[in-house]
Amino acid sequence: MNVPPRSPWRHDDSPFAIRPVARVGLVAVGLVLVGLLGTAAMLPPAERGYGTHRQLGLPPCSFMTLTGSRCPSCGMTTAWAHMMRGRVIQAAASNVGGLALGVVAAGVGPWALASGLRGRWMIGRPRESWAVALTAGVVTVTLIDWALRLYYWH
Repeated sequence: MNVPPRSPWRHDDSPFAIRPVARVGLVAVGLVLVGLLGTAAMLPPAERGYGTHRQLGLPPCSFMTLTGSRCPSCGMTTAWAHMMRGRVIQAAASNVGGLALGVVAAGVGPWALASGLRGRWMIGRPRESWAVALTAGVVTVTLIDWALRLYYWH
């Protein structure tokens, strides 16, 4: 009996199989995150702890321009640039939330890309509660870091 070869984009009913539309989304998310990590690795971190994004042609932070204070995301690009060089202390000093987000991206990006390309969940099937917990954790850390910066270092 001749069985035609399976298309890598055809869905099977295995509990670890990923539907084709989800595969495309996973590959897209993985490429974006891995691309952002690669970009951060190429950017020299700004010495003052924020402003690295300016090397990408982006404007200065509007919040800082208007208020003179750093916004919750000030220093995130710098934190990623430090993180990609293994400088965890400097990354945390730039933006703890940025460091947390970078660590999440470093885990999720390759996982999403590999899972999407393979068509099967690598390591395990994700749970919605994980995504909610990771998102809430990064947002909470970012806001606490921002509050501390405003209170102690403004």
